[in-house]
Amino acid sequence: MSDETKRRLIVGPFNRVEGDLEVRLEITGGTVSAAYVNAPLFRGFERILEGRDPLDALVVAPRICGICSVSQSHAAALALAGAMGLAAPRNGLLATNLMTATENVADHLTHFHLFFMPDFARPAYAGRPWFAQAEARFKAVQGVAVRAATAARAGLFHVLGLLGGKWPHTLTLQPGGVTRAVDARDRVRLLATVGAFRRFLEDSLFGAPLDRVLELATPEALDRWRNAGPMGDFRLFLEIAADLDLAHLGRAYGRFLSHGAYPDPDGGHLYRRGTAADGRAGAFDPAEVAEHHRFSRMAGQDRPHPPFAGSTVPDGLDETGYSWCKAPRLAGLPFETGAIARQLVDGHPLIGALVAQDGGSVYSRVIARLLELARTTRAMEGWLRALDPSGPWCVPAEMPDSAQAVGLTEAARGALGHWLRIEQGRIAGYQIIAPTTWNFSPRDLDGVPGPLEQALVGAPVRDGERAPLSVQHIVRSFDPCMVCTVH
Repeated sequence: MSDETKRRLIVGPFNRVEGDLEVRLEITGGTVSAAYVNAPLFRGFERILEGRDPLDALVVAPRICGICSVSQSHAAALALAGAMGLAAPRNGLLATNLMTATENVADHLTHFHLFFMPDFARPAYAGRPWFAQAEARFKAVQGVAVRAATAARAGLFHVLGLLGGKWPHTLTLQPGGVTRAVDARDRVRLLATVGAFRRFLEDSLFGAPLDRVLELATPEALDRWRNAGPMGDFRLFLEIAADLDLAHLGRAYGRFLSHGAYPDPDGGHLYRRGTAADGRAGAFDPAEVAEHHRFSRMAGQDRPHPPFAGSTVPDGLDETGYSWCKAPRLAGLPFETGAIARQLVDGHPLIGALVAQDGGSVYSRVIARLLELARTTRAMEGWLRALDPSGPWCVPAEMPDSAQAVGLTEAARGALGHWLRIEQGRIAGYQIIAPTTWNFSPRDLDGVPGPLEQALVGAPVRDGERAPLSVQHIVRSFDPCMVCTVH
Protein backbone atom coordinates (compact mmCIF):
# COMPACT_ATOMS: atom_id res chain seq x y z
CA MET A 1 0.00 0.00 0.00
CA SER A 2 1.41 3.39 -0.94
CA ASP A 3 2.31 6.02 1.62
CA GLU A 4 -0.24 8.33 0.01
CA THR A 5 -3.08 6.20 1.41
CA LYS A 6 -1.87 6.62 5.00
CA ARG A 7 -2.31 9.72 7.09
CA ARG A 8 -2.83 10.94 10.62
CA LEU A 9 -5.63 13.12 11.90
CA ILE A 10 -6.23 14.68 15.31
CA VAL A 11 -9.93 15.17 16.11
CA GLY A 12 -10.80 17.48 18.96
CA PRO A 13 -11.63 19.10 21.14
CA PHE A 14 -15.08 17.53 20.92
CA ASN A 15 -18.02 19.80 21.61
CA ARG A 16 -21.10 18.58 23.50
CA VAL A 17 -18.81 16.54 25.79
CA GLU A 18 -18.39 17.14 29.51
CA GLY A 19 -14.66 17.93 29.75
CA ASP A 20 -11.84 17.78 27.22
CA LEU A 21 -11.30 15.01 24.67
CA GLU A 22 -8.91 14.53 21.77
CA VAL A 23 -8.56 11.51 19.48
CA ARG A 24 -5.54 10.84 17.28
CA LEU A 25 -6.39 8.69 14.28
CA GLU A 26 -4.22 6.72 11.90
CA ILE A 27 -6.09 6.38 8.62
CA THR A 28 -5.27 3.82 5.97
CA GLY A 29 -7.16 3.54 2.72
CA GLY A 30 -10.10 5.64 3.89
CA THR A 31 -10.71 3.89 7.22
CA VAL A 32 -9.32 4.25 10.73
CA SER A 33 -6.56 1.69 11.30
CA ALA A 34 -5.59 2.80 14.83
CA ALA A 35 -6.86 5.29 17.40
CA TYR A 36 -5.32 6.90 20.47
CA VAL A 37 -7.74 8.54 22.89
CA ASN A 38 -6.38 11.42 24.95
CA ALA A 39 -7.99 12.91 28.04
CA PRO A 40 -5.80 16.04 28.18
CA LEU A 41 -6.71 17.31 31.66
CA PHE A 42 -5.47 16.23 35.11
CA ARG A 43 -7.61 17.11 38.15
CA GLY A 44 -6.34 15.00 41.05
CA PHE A 45 -9.39 14.43 43.27
CA GLU A 46 -7.90 11.19 44.57
CA ARG A 47 -4.92 13.17 45.88
CA ILE A 48 -7.18 15.87 47.32
CA LEU A 49 -9.00 13.28 49.44
CA GLU A 50 -5.87 11.80 51.01
CA GLY A 51 -5.37 12.74 54.68
CA ARG A 52 -8.92 14.03 55.17
CA ASP A 53 -11.64 12.90 57.53
CA PRO A 54 -13.40 9.99 55.77
CA LEU A 55 -16.77 11.78 55.80
CA ASP A 56 -15.22 14.57 53.73
CA ALA A 57 -15.62 12.22 50.77
CA LEU A 58 -19.35 13.04 50.82
CA VAL A 59 -18.49 16.69 50.17
CA VAL A 60 -15.45 16.40 47.89
CA ALA A 61 -16.27 13.42 45.62
CA PRO A 62 -19.56 14.80 44.21
CA ARG A 63 -17.67 17.84 42.97
CA ILE A 64 -15.79 15.66 40.52
CA CYS A 65 -18.64 16.33 38.12
CA GLY A 66 -21.65 18.59 37.79
CA ILE A 67 -23.76 16.09 35.86
CA CYS A 68 -22.89 12.82 37.66
CA SER A 69 -22.70 14.21 41.20
CA VAL A 70 -25.41 12.00 42.72
CA SER A 71 -23.65 8.90 41.37
CA GLN A 72 -20.38 10.08 42.91
CA SER A 73 -22.21 10.76 46.20
CA HIS A 74 -23.70 7.29 46.10
CA ALA A 75 -20.38 5.55 45.49
CA ALA A 76 -18.76 7.52 48.31
CA ALA A 77 -21.65 6.74 50.68
CA LEU A 78 -21.46 3.03 49.83
CA ALA A 79 -17.70 2.93 50.44
CA LEU A 80 -18.18 4.65 53.81
CA ALA A 81 -21.09 2.34 54.64
CA GLY A 82 -18.85 -0.65 53.95
CA ALA A 83 -16.15 0.75 56.20
CA MET A 84 -18.69 1.42 58.97
CA GLY A 85 -20.56 -1.88 58.57
CA LEU A 86 -23.85 -0.12 57.79
CA ALA A 87 -26.89 -1.18 55.79
CA ALA A 88 -29.47 1.47 54.92
CA PRO A 89 -33.10 0.87 55.93
CA ARG A 90 -35.68 0.14 53.24
CA ASN A 91 -36.82 3.76 52.90
CA GLY A 92 -33.24 4.98 52.65
CA LEU A 93 -32.53 2.43 49.93
CA LEU A 94 -35.62 3.36 47.92
CA ALA A 95 -35.01 7.11 48.25
CA THR A 96 -31.41 6.63 47.14
CA ASN A 97 -32.61 4.66 44.13
CA LEU A 98 -34.99 7.49 43.24
CA MET A 99 -32.24 10.10 43.43
CA THR A 100 -29.68 8.14 41.42
CA ALA A 101 -32.34 7.11 38.89
CA THR A 102 -33.46 10.72 38.42
CA GLU A 103 -29.94 11.78 37.54
CA ASN A 104 -29.38 8.77 35.30
CA VAL A 105 -32.58 9.00 33.26
CA ALA A 106 -32.07 12.76 32.92
CA ASP A 107 -28.59 12.05 31.57
CA HIS A 108 -30.01 9.52 29.09
CA LEU A 109 -32.56 12.07 27.92
CA THR A 110 -29.92 14.77 27.61
CA HIS A 111 -27.55 12.48 25.73
CA PHE A 112 -30.12 11.55 23.10
CA HIS A 113 -31.53 15.03 22.51
CA LEU A 114 -28.56 17.34 23.06
CA PHE A 115 -25.41 15.26 22.49
CA PHE A 116 -26.17 12.47 20.01
CA MET A 117 -29.03 13.35 17.67
CA PRO A 118 -27.87 16.90 16.71
CA ASP A 119 -25.09 15.31 14.62
CA PHE A 120 -27.76 14.11 12.18
CA ALA A 121 -28.93 17.69 11.65
CA ARG A 122 -25.57 18.59 10.11
CA PRO A 123 -25.56 19.91 6.50
CA ALA A 124 -23.47 16.89 5.44
CA TYR A 125 -26.66 14.80 5.70
CA ALA A 126 -28.86 17.24 3.78
CA GLY A 127 -29.61 14.75 1.00
CA ARG A 128 -30.99 12.03 3.28
CA PRO A 129 -34.76 11.39 3.30
CA TRP A 130 -34.99 11.91 7.06
CA PHE A 131 -32.86 15.07 7.20
CA ALA A 132 -35.64 17.66 7.26
CA GLN A 133 -37.27 16.00 10.24
CA ALA A 134 -33.95 15.56 12.06
CA GLU A 135 -33.07 19.22 11.49
CA ALA A 136 -36.45 20.47 12.66
CA ARG A 137 -36.35 18.44 15.83
CA PHE A 138 -32.65 18.28 16.76
CA LYS A 139 -30.75 21.21 15.30
CA ALA A 140 -28.66 22.67 18.10
CA VAL A 141 -30.53 25.31 20.14
CA GLN A 142 -33.38 25.53 17.61
CA GLY A 143 -34.78 21.98 17.49
CA VAL A 144 -38.29 21.60 18.90
CA ALA A 145 -37.46 18.23 20.46
CA VAL A 146 -34.39 19.71 22.13
CA ARG A 147 -36.45 22.45 23.75
CA ALA A 148 -39.17 20.05 24.88
CA ALA A 149 -36.66 17.59 26.35
CA THR A 150 -34.90 20.36 28.23
CA ALA A 151 -38.21 21.39 29.81
CA ALA A 152 -39.04 17.77 30.70
CA ARG A 153 -35.63 17.34 32.29
CA ALA A 154 -36.08 20.48 34.38
CA GLY A 155 -39.42 19.18 35.61
CA LEU A 156 -37.99 15.79 36.54
CA PHE A 157 -35.29 17.43 38.65
CA HIS A 158 -37.99 18.49 41.11
CA VAL A 159 -37.50 14.94 42.44
CA LEU A 160 -33.95 15.82 43.42
CA GLY A 161 -35.08 19.16 44.77
CA LEU A 162 -37.57 17.52 47.10
CA LEU A 163 -35.49 14.50 48.12
CA GLY A 164 -32.04 16.06 48.03
CA GLY A 165 -32.60 19.73 48.72
CA LYS A 166 -30.51 20.71 45.71
CA TRP A 167 -28.67 19.40 42.66
CA PRO A 168 -25.82 19.00 42.08
CA HIS A 169 -23.77 18.19 45.19
CA THR A 170 -26.53 17.21 47.58
CA LEU A 171 -25.52 16.01 51.06
CA THR A 172 -28.72 14.01 51.57
CA LEU A 173 -27.06 10.70 50.67
CA GLN A 174 -25.29 9.30 53.73
CA PRO A 175 -23.67 5.96 54.60
CA GLY A 176 -26.73 4.94 56.65
CA GLY A 177 -29.42 6.09 54.22
CA VAL A 178 -30.86 9.55 53.54
CA THR A 179 -31.36 12.58 55.78
CA ARG A 180 -34.63 13.73 54.18
CA ALA A 181 -37.81 11.88 55.14
CA VAL A 182 -40.81 11.90 52.80
CA ASP A 183 -44.39 12.22 54.02
CA ALA A 184 -47.57 11.17 52.23
CA ARG A 185 -48.05 14.60 50.67
CA ASP A 186 -44.49 14.58 49.32
CA ARG A 187 -45.09 11.19 47.76
CA VAL A 188 -48.14 12.47 45.88
CA ARG A 189 -46.08 15.38 44.53
CA LEU A 190 -43.26 13.04 43.49
CA LEU A 191 -45.64 10.65 41.74
CA ALA A 192 -47.09 13.58 39.81
CA THR A 193 -43.60 14.73 38.79
CA VAL A 194 -42.53 11.30 37.56
CA GLY A 195 -45.90 10.85 35.89
CA ALA A 196 -45.44 14.08 33.94
CA PHE A 197 -42.00 12.92 32.81
CA ARG A 198 -43.44 9.58 31.74
CA ARG A 199 -46.07 11.37 29.65
CA PHE A 200 -43.34 13.33 27.88
CA LEU A 201 -41.56 10.09 27.00
CA GLU A 202 -44.79 8.55 25.73
CA ASP A 203 -45.95 11.59 23.77
CA SER A 204 -42.67 12.82 22.28
CA LEU A 205 -39.83 10.33 22.45
CA PHE A 206 -41.63 7.04 21.87
CA GLY A 207 -45.07 8.09 20.65
CA ALA A 208 -46.52 5.14 22.55
CA PRO A 209 -47.13 3.92 26.12
CA LEU A 210 -44.00 2.78 27.95
CA ASP A 211 -45.57 -0.67 28.34
CA ARG A 212 -45.40 -1.06 24.56
CA VAL A 213 -41.72 -0.06 24.54
CA LEU A 214 -40.99 -2.56 27.29
CA GLU A 215 -42.54 -5.35 25.20
CA LEU A 216 -39.81 -5.00 22.54
CA ALA A 217 -37.82 -8.23 22.67
CA THR A 218 -36.37 -8.92 19.21
CA PRO A 219 -34.61 -7.08 16.36
CA GLU A 220 -37.60 -7.96 14.19
CA ALA A 221 -39.86 -6.05 16.58
CA LEU A 222 -37.62 -3.01 16.16
CA ASP A 223 -37.86 -3.38 12.40
CA ARG A 224 -41.66 -3.42 12.61
CA TRP A 225 -41.58 -0.30 14.77
CA ARG A 226 -39.32 1.42 12.23
CA ASN A 227 -41.57 0.51 9.32
CA ALA A 228 -45.01 1.02 10.81
CA GLY A 229 -44.66 2.06 14.44
CA PRO A 230 -45.96 5.19 16.13
CA MET A 231 -44.41 8.46 15.10
CA GLY A 232 -41.89 9.72 17.59
CA ASP A 233 -38.19 10.43 17.87
CA PHE A 234 -37.51 6.79 18.65
CA ARG A 235 -38.84 5.80 15.23
CA LEU A 236 -36.86 8.62 13.61
CA PHE A 237 -33.69 7.23 15.19
CA LEU A 238 -34.52 3.75 13.90
CA GLU A 239 -34.93 5.15 10.38
CA ILE A 240 -31.62 7.02 10.55
CA ALA A 241 -29.81 4.02 11.99
CA ALA A 242 -31.06 1.74 9.20
CA ASP A 243 -30.14 4.24 6.48
CA LEU A 244 -26.61 4.81 7.84
CA ASP A 245 -26.08 1.20 8.96
CA LEU A 246 -25.20 2.25 12.51
CA ALA A 247 -25.52 -1.38 13.61
CA HIS A 248 -22.18 -2.09 11.93
CA LEU A 249 -20.35 0.95 13.27
CA GLY A 250 -18.32 1.13 16.46
CA ARG A 251 -17.90 -2.48 17.61
CA ALA A 252 -15.34 -2.98 20.40
CA TYR A 253 -14.40 -6.23 22.17
CA GLY A 254 -17.76 -7.69 23.10
CA ARG A 255 -16.89 -7.76 26.81
CA PHE A 256 -19.21 -5.91 29.19
CA LEU A 257 -19.40 -5.30 32.93
CA SER A 258 -21.97 -3.89 35.34
CA HIS A 259 -21.68 -3.24 39.08
CA GLY A 260 -25.43 -3.71 39.38
CA ALA A 261 -27.85 -0.80 39.57
CA TYR A 262 -30.59 0.13 42.04
CA PRO A 263 -30.26 -2.34 44.93
CA ASP A 264 -33.40 -3.80 46.45
CA PRO A 265 -34.01 -4.62 50.13
CA ASP A 266 -33.55 -8.33 49.46
CA GLY A 267 -29.94 -7.93 48.34
CA GLY A 268 -30.43 -7.99 44.58
CA HIS A 269 -30.55 -5.19 41.99
CA LEU A 270 -33.06 -3.94 39.46
CA TYR A 271 -30.24 -4.46 36.92
CA ARG A 272 -27.99 -7.33 37.91
CA ARG A 273 -24.28 -7.21 38.73
CA GLY A 274 -21.92 -9.23 36.58
CA THR A 275 -20.13 -9.53 33.25
CA ALA A 276 -21.06 -10.67 29.77
CA ALA A 277 -18.58 -11.81 27.14
CA ASP A 278 -19.05 -13.85 23.98
CA GLY A 279 -22.60 -14.72 24.97
CA ARG A 280 -21.59 -16.01 28.41
CA ALA A 281 -22.57 -14.47 31.74
CA GLY A 282 -20.02 -14.21 34.54
CA ALA A 283 -19.58 -12.81 38.02
CA PHE A 284 -17.91 -9.48 38.70
CA ASP A 285 -15.11 -9.65 41.28
CA PRO A 286 -13.70 -6.24 42.26
CA ALA A 287 -10.52 -7.97 43.42
CA GLU A 288 -9.74 -8.65 39.74
CA VAL A 289 -9.70 -4.94 38.86
CA ALA A 290 -6.36 -3.19 38.31
CA GLU A 291 -5.31 0.02 36.58
CA HIS A 292 -2.42 0.22 34.12
CA HIS A 293 -0.30 3.36 33.75
CA ARG A 294 1.89 2.28 30.85
CA PHE A 295 0.45 4.90 28.48
CA SER A 296 -0.93 7.26 31.13
CA ARG A 297 1.03 10.26 32.31
CA MET A 298 1.42 8.68 35.72
CA ALA A 299 4.28 7.23 37.75
CA GLY A 300 4.35 3.46 38.19
CA GLN A 301 4.12 2.48 34.54
CA ASP A 302 5.83 -0.88 35.02
CA ARG A 303 3.02 -2.73 36.82
CA PRO A 304 -0.75 -2.97 37.27
CA HIS A 305 -2.21 -1.14 40.27
CA PRO A 306 -5.03 -2.80 42.27
CA PRO A 307 -7.21 0.07 43.52
CA PHE A 308 -6.67 -0.55 47.24
CA ALA A 309 -2.95 -0.13 46.54
CA GLY A 310 -3.51 2.40 43.78
CA SER A 311 -1.36 5.35 42.91
CA THR A 312 -2.15 8.75 41.42
CA VAL A 313 1.22 10.44 40.98
CA PRO A 314 1.23 12.59 37.82
CA ASP A 315 4.34 12.70 35.67
CA GLY A 316 4.14 15.77 33.48
CA LEU A 317 7.53 15.05 31.89
CA ASP A 318 6.55 11.58 30.70
CA GLU A 319 6.77 11.19 26.91
CA THR A 320 5.36 7.65 26.68
CA GLY A 321 1.93 8.33 28.06
CA TYR A 322 -0.56 10.07 25.79
CA SER A 323 -3.50 10.51 28.21
CA TRP A 324 -4.20 11.49 31.80
CA CYS A 325 -6.71 8.62 31.89
CA LYS A 326 -5.57 5.37 33.45
CA ALA A 327 -6.34 2.00 31.87
CA PRO A 328 -8.57 -0.15 34.10
CA ARG A 329 -8.69 -3.84 33.32
CA LEU A 330 -10.73 -6.73 34.71
CA ALA A 331 -8.68 -9.92 34.97
CA GLY A 332 -6.22 -8.21 32.62
CA LEU A 333 -8.78 -7.44 29.90
CA PRO A 334 -10.55 -4.26 28.70
CA PHE A 335 -14.31 -4.20 29.32
CA GLU A 336 -17.04 -1.88 28.07
CA THR A 337 -19.59 -0.46 30.45
CA GLY A 338 -22.77 1.60 30.20
CA ALA A 339 -26.49 1.06 29.60
CA ILE A 340 -25.74 -1.65 27.05
CA ALA A 341 -23.69 -3.53 29.66
CA ARG A 342 -26.42 -3.17 32.30
CA GLN A 343 -29.15 -4.45 30.01
CA LEU A 344 -27.02 -7.24 28.59
CA VAL A 345 -25.85 -8.47 32.01
CA ASP A 346 -29.44 -8.24 33.24
CA GLY A 347 -30.46 -10.60 30.45
CA HIS A 348 -32.77 -8.33 28.48
CA PRO A 349 -33.70 -10.32 25.36
CA LEU A 350 -33.64 -7.41 22.91
CA ILE A 351 -30.16 -6.20 23.86
CA GLY A 352 -28.90 -9.77 24.01
CA ALA A 353 -30.17 -10.38 20.48
CA LEU A 354 -28.70 -7.13 19.12
CA VAL A 355 -25.29 -7.83 20.62
CA ALA A 356 -25.35 -11.44 19.42
CA GLN A 357 -26.21 -10.22 15.93
CA ASP A 358 -23.82 -7.28 15.48
CA GLY A 359 -21.96 -6.79 18.76
CA GLY A 360 -21.88 -3.60 20.75
CA SER A 361 -22.37 -0.84 18.19
CA VAL A 362 -23.57 2.73 17.86
CA TYR A 363 -27.03 1.32 17.23
CA SER A 364 -27.20 -1.12 20.13
CA ARG A 365 -25.73 1.37 22.61
CA VAL A 366 -28.41 3.94 21.84
CA ILE A 367 -31.21 1.36 21.84
CA ALA A 368 -30.05 0.11 25.25
CA ARG A 369 -30.00 3.65 26.62
CA LEU A 370 -33.54 4.41 25.42
CA LEU A 371 -34.86 1.05 26.61
CA GLU A 372 -33.29 1.66 30.01
CA LEU A 373 -34.84 5.12 30.15
CA ALA A 374 -38.26 3.51 29.83
CA ARG A 375 -37.53 0.66 32.27
CA THR A 376 -36.08 2.92 34.96
CA THR A 377 -38.87 5.50 34.74
CA ARG A 378 -41.43 2.79 35.37
CA ALA A 379 -39.35 1.42 38.26
CA MET A 380 -39.28 4.89 39.85
CA GLU A 381 -43.06 4.87 40.11
CA GLY A 382 -42.90 1.53 41.91
CA TRP A 383 -40.25 2.75 44.37
CA LEU A 384 -42.36 5.80 45.21
CA ARG A 385 -45.40 3.65 45.98
CA ALA A 386 -43.23 1.37 48.16
CA LEU A 387 -42.04 4.18 50.45
CA ASP A 388 -43.34 3.99 54.03
CA PRO A 389 -43.50 7.52 55.47
CA SER A 390 -43.68 6.12 59.01
CA GLY A 391 -40.56 3.98 58.69
CA PRO A 392 -36.88 4.80 59.34
CA TRP A 393 -34.79 6.58 56.70
CA CYS A 394 -31.23 6.57 58.07
CA VAL A 395 -29.19 4.71 60.71
CA PRO A 396 -26.04 6.06 62.43
CA ALA A 397 -22.72 4.38 63.23
CA GLU A 398 -19.21 5.26 64.37
CA MET A 399 -16.35 5.63 61.92
CA PRO A 400 -13.60 3.07 62.57
CA ASP A 401 -9.96 4.10 62.89
CA SER A 402 -8.92 1.55 60.26
CA ALA A 403 -10.92 -0.05 57.46
CA GLN A 404 -11.10 -0.54 53.74
CA ALA A 405 -14.16 -0.88 51.54
CA VAL A 406 -15.35 -0.38 48.00
CA GLY A 407 -18.50 1.44 46.91
CA LEU A 408 -19.85 0.10 43.62
CA THR A 409 -22.71 1.77 41.78
CA GLU A 410 -23.83 2.53 38.25
CA ALA A 411 -23.80 6.04 36.84
CA ALA A 412 -25.65 6.77 33.60
CA ARG A 413 -22.49 6.02 31.64
CA GLY A 414 -21.68 2.77 33.46
CA ALA A 415 -19.72 1.18 36.28
CA LEU A 416 -18.45 3.57 38.97
CA GLY A 417 -16.31 2.40 41.89
CA HIS A 418 -14.76 4.16 44.89
CA TRP A 419 -12.03 2.23 46.73
CA LEU A 420 -11.51 3.67 50.25
CA ARG A 421 -8.73 2.94 52.74
CA ILE A 422 -8.82 4.43 56.27
CA GLU A 423 -5.83 4.46 58.61
CA GLN A 424 -5.65 6.21 61.99
CA GLY A 425 -9.02 7.79 61.36
CA ARG A 426 -8.01 9.52 58.10
CA ILE A 427 -8.26 8.67 54.42
CA ALA A 428 -5.02 6.85 53.57
CA GLY A 429 -6.04 5.96 50.01
CA TYR A 430 -8.94 6.79 47.72
CA GLN A 431 -9.12 5.45 44.18
CA ILE A 432 -11.96 6.08 41.76
CA ILE A 433 -12.64 4.21 38.53
CA ALA A 434 -15.33 5.98 36.53
CA PRO A 435 -17.31 4.66 33.54
CA THR A 436 -15.43 6.72 30.95
CA THR A 437 -12.15 5.58 32.52
CA TRP A 438 -13.15 2.07 31.47
CA ASN A 439 -14.44 3.04 28.03
CA PHE A 440 -11.90 5.71 27.04
CA SER A 441 -8.80 4.14 28.53
CA PRO A 442 -5.48 4.24 26.70
CA ARG A 443 -3.46 1.14 25.89
CA ASP A 444 -2.40 -1.12 28.77
CA LEU A 445 0.86 -2.84 29.71
CA ASP A 446 0.42 -5.27 26.83
CA GLY A 447 -0.32 -2.50 24.34
CA VAL A 448 -4.00 -3.53 24.08
CA PRO A 449 -6.22 -0.55 23.14
CA GLY A 450 -9.11 0.57 25.32
CA PRO A 451 -12.73 -0.06 24.24
CA LEU A 452 -13.23 3.22 22.36
CA GLU A 453 -9.82 2.94 20.71
CA GLN A 454 -10.85 -0.51 19.44
CA ALA A 455 -14.36 0.61 18.47
CA LEU A 456 -12.93 3.35 16.21
CA VAL A 457 -10.90 0.90 14.13
CA GLY A 458 -12.59 0.44 10.79
CA ALA A 459 -14.57 3.69 10.92
CA PRO A 460 -14.87 5.23 7.44
CA VAL A 461 -13.28 8.63 6.82
CA ARG A 462 -14.39 10.60 3.77
CA ASP A 463 -12.00 12.67 1.71
CA GLY A 464 -11.54 16.10 3.24
CA GLU A 465 -13.18 15.29 6.57
CA ARG A 466 -11.38 16.95 9.49
CA ALA A 467 -13.84 15.70 12.10
CA PRO A 468 -15.20 12.49 10.55
CA LEU A 469 -18.90 11.97 11.17
CA SER A 470 -18.44 8.26 11.77
CA VAL A 471 -15.89 8.97 14.49
CA GLN A 472 -18.21 11.45 16.17
CA HIS A 473 -21.11 8.98 16.13
CA ILE A 474 -18.95 6.29 17.73
CA VAL A 475 -17.52 8.59 20.40
CA ARG A 476 -20.94 9.95 21.30
CA SER A 477 -22.50 6.48 21.42
CA PHE A 478 -20.44 5.94 24.60
CA ASP A 479 -21.70 9.25 26.07
CA PRO A 480 -18.33 10.32 27.52
CA CYS A 481 -17.92 12.33 30.71
CA MET A 482 -14.27 13.34 30.61
CA VAL A 483 -14.16 15.27 33.89
CA CYS A 484 -15.09 12.05 35.71
CA THR A 485 -12.44 10.21 33.69
CA VAL A 486 -9.60 12.41 34.90
CA HIS A 487 -10.93 12.88 38.43
